[in-house]
Amino acid sequence: MTTAIEENVTVAETPEASVPAAPRKSEGRPPRREGRRDARREREVEQDDLEERTIVVNRSTKVVKGGKNFSFSALIVVGDKKGRVGMGFGKANELSDAIRKGGEQARRHMMTVPTLGSTITHAVEARFCAAKVLVKPASQGTGVIAGGGMRAVLELAGIQDVLAKSLGSSNQANVVKATFDALKKLRTKAEVMEKRDLKAL
Repeated sequence: MTTAIEENVTVAETPEASVPAAPRKSEGRPPRREGRRDARREREVEQDDLEERTIVVNRSTKVVKGGKNFSFSALIVVGDKKGRVGMGFGKANELSDAIRKGGEQARRHMMTVPTLGSTITHAVEARFCAAKVLVKPASQGTGVIAGGGMRAVLELAGIQDVLAKSLGSSNQANVVKATFDALKKLRTKAEVMEKRDLKAL
């Protein structure tokens, strides 16, 4: 009897031991896509030459039943100091996220500033709301004579010699927007001659 019972136990245990282990969840997954990561890394490398500056940071508070909810907004200016500059405005519940969103928006809205040597091509005025700015070309060696947000925009645009003055409101956000409107009005000599249908002598 003892021998028969041992044989039955041995026969019953053998099939269970031969069952293969269940495959891991990671074995059946397809390989991860590296294309998106590579493209993102390439974009980051291309944007490494862009300098980013935070002009204005605002914090707003909303009082709710459970307490206070804070949100942040940031005005960011990005430029390569070679004639390209952009502006972005980001909003988020965290300051770092607001700055990141502003920087991404600024990179998507870059503009090229016409220059003549180290200065701008001609004098120009612009207004945004109550902010009014005046930007004039300057001789070589003058430097960037401007303050506040105007100075940051002109430096990131690669303008080395310029005279700029804020004539209206001192609101930094509006001054920066007025400065961008002024830079958009700049024209080169070739563009003006072509618009007037004239040929240079």
